[in-house]
Amino acid sequence: MKRVLIAAFGNLLWGDDGFGVRVLQKLAAAPLPEGVYLLEAGISGISVLQELLSGYDALILLDAMDKGLPPGTVQVLALEVPQVNLNPNERLDMHLADPQRVVAAAKALGVLPPQVFLVGCQIKRCEWGQEVSPKVAAAIEVAAQKVHHLLLQLLRPAAPKGGDDDATDPPMGRFCGR
Repeated sequence: MKRVLIAAFGNLLWGDDGFGVRVLQKLAAAPLPEGVYLLEAGISGISVLQELLSGYDALILLDAMDKGLPPGTVQVLALEVPQVNLNPNERLDMHLADPQRVVAAAKALGVLPPQVFLVGCQIKRCEWGQEVSPKVAAAIEVAAQKVHHLLLQLLRPAAPKGGDDDATDPPMGRFCGR
C-alpha cells in the first residue's frame, strides 16, 4: 500500500500565513483514503522530518506563499530537490518553518519520498490576528479539492492482473501521532 504524508505549514495567529493549516483542517474533516497521513507542522519543520523517517511514497506540503501572484491563487507544484550535503559539525536548525529547508534536509538524510508536491496559495497579508483575507479564505476549498485530485493520482492502483473487482470503501487516513 502506498503511503502519502500531507504536511501543513503556517501560523493560525498570523492571518493568511495559516493557509496550509486551514487546508489540513478541511482535509481532516472528511474521510481520506487508506495510506494518507496528516501532519500539522505549524511553524516548525522538524516534525515533518521526523515523520518522514517512517517511510513514505509521496509528500504533499501545504503552505502560504508570496510570489507576486493575485491573492488567492492556488498552485500545485511538483518539486525537484537538488542533493544537499549536510555538514556533520553544523547543527540542523529546523525551528523556522521553511518547507525548502525541510525537503533539503530530508533528501540529505535519505528519507525524502520520490514524489514531492507543494500546494500553495498566494497570500494577501500576514499580520497579527486570526482573520484570513477573503480571497485566501475562498482558496482553502480550492486547495483541498486540488489535494484530493492529487491523491487520486498518487494512490491510483497499478493495473490489475485479473481477479475480483469488488469495490469497498477505503478506510480513513489518520493524523500522525505527534
